[in-house]
Amino acid sequence: MKLKGLRVLDLSQFLPGPHLTMTMADHGADVIMVEPKNGVGEPSRALGLRTKDGVSVWFRSIARGKRSVALDLKDETDRAHFLALADEADVVVEAFRPGVAARLGIDYETISKRNPKVVYCAISAFGQDGPYRDRPAHDLAVQALAGTVDLCRGLTDDKPSAPNIVAADMGSSLTALSAILMALYAREKTGRGDYIDIAMFDSLLAWTANVIAPVFAENRAPRPKEMRPFGGQAMNRIYETRDGQYIVLGGSEVKFAENLLRAFGRPDLLEYARVEPGSGQEPLIDYFVATFKTRTRAEWESFLSMIDVCWAPVRTLKDGFDDAHTNARAMVLEDAGGNRHIGPAIKFRADPAEPNLGTPTYASAGEKPRWRGN
Repeated sequence: MKLKGLRVLDLSQFLPGPHLTMTMADHGADVIMVEPKNGVGEPSRALGLRTKDGVSVWFRSIARGKRSVALDLKDETDRAHFLALADEADVVVEAFRPGVAARLGIDYETISKRNPKVVYCAISAFGQDGPYRDRPAHDLAVQALAGTVDLCRGLTDDKPSAPNIVAADMGSSLTALSAILMALYAREKTGRGDYIDIAMFDSLLAWTANVIAPVFAENRAPRPKEMRPFGGQAMNRIYETRDGQYIVLGGSEVKFAENLLRAFGRPDLLEYARVEPGSGQEPLIDYFVATFKTRTRAEWESFLSMIDVCWAPVRTLKDGFDDAHTNARAMVLEDAGGNRHIGPAIKFRADPAEPNLGTPTYASAGEKPRWRGN
C-alpha cells in the first residue's frame, strides 16, 4: 500500500482529523490515536446509533484500522510516553484550540526539536492567527460565519437552513490530507518536516469558486435562488412529481435542454435555457414545475432514461448505499461481524487500499502501544 511504513500520531477528535488519519490507515499507515483518559475517550464513541456489538457507527466510520492509547497529557508520565511516540512519528495531527498544544508541551516547536522530520498538522476552526483565532466553533458555526449557511435558503420562504453535509469538517479533512502529503513529498528532498496550519474556515472558503462571482465581480452578497447551483437555472433544479416524490435535472449545458425540450415537444422554450440563471429562466422553470407534476417519479424515470440528459431521482441515503453501483465500486465493506463500513474513495490501480476493518477498544490504563517494527 502507498503509505505502508508511515507513522501517524493522531490527537484529533470528532471528524476532520480522524477522517483524514483513517484514510491514511486505509492505505497502510500505522496510526495511533491518542484518546483522553477520561473514561470515554474519542467523543464519537458515545455519539449516535450503535450496531449490535455496541460500537457507535460514527466511531467505526473514523477509527477503523487504528490503534489506541489513552493518555492524560497533563500527567508527566503520560506526556513522556506521547513524546516518545512523537520522536519516531512521521506525522502528528492535532485539533486543539490554538495555544493548547503549547500549554501541554506537545506543540510543533517542542516536537520538531526532538524530531526535525516530523510533519505536524494543526486543524482548528479558524486557524492559528486572525481575529477569530480563539473562538470555539464546530461545522455549523463555521459555515454560518463563512456565508455558506446563507446560500442554503429555501426557494419559497427564502430562509437559511442548516447544510446537511458538514462541508467545513470534510473540506478541512481533505485539505489537511493534501497538505500532509505535500509536506511528506517535500521532506524527501529537504530531509525536514513542516508545520501545517489548517482552518476549517479557510478550507470552506476555498470551495466557493463556483458561487463567489457576485462577491468578486459586483461586491454584493449572492442571491441563491437566482443562481445556477441553487435553483435559479431550470436545468439544474429539483422538481416534484405527481406522487409527491422528486426528480432532479442536473445538467446546465444547453445541449441537454435541447434534448429534453425536443422530447417534450417544446423546442420553442429553448431560448429561456440560453439566458443567465434567474428571472429570465422563470418561464422554463414554470413549465417544468407543471410538467413534472403530471406523472409519477417512476414514470419519469422510465421517460428520462431514454433521453441524453443529466437527471436523477431524489433518493434517501439508504437508497444510495444500497445501490448496485455502490456495491460495484466497493463503497460498502462488511467486517467479520457483519458490520458495514464506508469504503475508501481513493482507488489506486497499483497498491490499492486494504482497510483493516477492526476498531480499537478503549482502556483508560494498560499497555502503551509502540510503533510497528520496534
